Amino acid sequence: MTKLLKKAFEEVSKLPESEQDAIGTIILEELASEHRWAEAFSKSQDELAALADEAISEFQKGETKPLSSNEQ
Repeated sequence: MTKLLKKAFEEVSKLPESEQDAIGTIILEELASEHRWAEAFSKSQDELAALADEAISEFQKGETKPLSSNEQ
């Protein structure tokens, strides 16, 4: 455990139980969210590669146009 995380847990341990539980819930939900994102991203690599190949092919054929930040 890093020093910063240990310090954070030490500070949280001084809070009432209900606040500790609330912070624990937030941390666990964030970790679960990160896990879901990483899993979804890893499963989408083939699809992303196919889309990138398609975009490169369209660019090479001259089927694309530059984006302008002034266009709406």
